[in-house]
Amino acid sequence: MTDQSELDANIVEDVADALIYSDRYGTITRWNRASTALFGFSAGEALGQNLDLIIPEHLRAAHWRGFEAALSSGTMKLAGRPTLTRALHKSGRKLYIEMTFALVRDAAGAVQGSVAMARDVTERVERERAAKAAQNS
Repeated sequence: MTDQSELDANIVEDVADALIYSDRYGTITRWNRASTALFGFSAGEALGQNLDLIIPEHLRAAHWRGFEAALSSGTMKLAGRPTLTRALHKSGRKLYIEMTFALVRDAAGAVQGSVAMARDVTERVERERAAKAAQNS
């Protein structure tokens, strides 16, 4: 494999975590295999859709405020630190996911969009909550 763009595409496709890239308008333009496994939507179903596809309704306003602030300022409050949040699976089930975010810039430094890496931590969060509830009872 000598073509750098082919190698880059294979890396993105084969990483274990979900990788989602959206443009400045929140339109999903990159969706890897792990994204399909995590969220249940095929690439064909997700590409071209708005990020609201995987954001629970009660979190959308806060998400878009943060998204717009990051794009306009060129900085992110979370700055690559993992954050625990909720997401929607195609089935309608809510997931706990841990995500990291980064802004993607062109060669001139202008923000083009945002990339997120996500992993399912639902089982861990539910186990921790059950243990905490057992301690408090």
